[in-house]
Amino acid sequence: MVNNQIIGDRDTRLSPEDLAALRDNLREQRLFREEQLRQIAAYPSRTDESIQRRSAAQTEVRVKLAASARMVLADVEAALDRIAEGRYGNCHLCRRAIDRERLVIVPQARYCARCQQVREAGR
Repeated sequence: MVNNQIIGDRDTRLSPEDLAALRDNLREQRLFREEQLRQIAAYPSRTDESIQRRSAAQTEVRVKLAASARMVLADVEAALDRIAEGRYGNCHLCRRAIDRERLVIVPQARYCARCQQVREAGR
């Protein structure tokens, strides 16, 4: 029973190495999203009317991609701020530690899996 408890703790608590790896991952994500937004902004706008009609759908897709990239970028930057402030890895709702496995998959996660499900069910 004691060994299971230790393993459980290890799965929840972040080691300094875990934190460094997650910080690096978040920094890479930030660079990727910043570059993505630069590329979307640099996409040339067409002046020919027939091309404009055809590209209306493309413009809509670019607008949605940019909005999504800005949202993820804001989440990533917020996670980096939490790391810098020593608040990273705790659920914003229940204040419990977010499972290490969840943070490895979604390093910008603000909520533990249980609270995330509750939030999504409420939508």
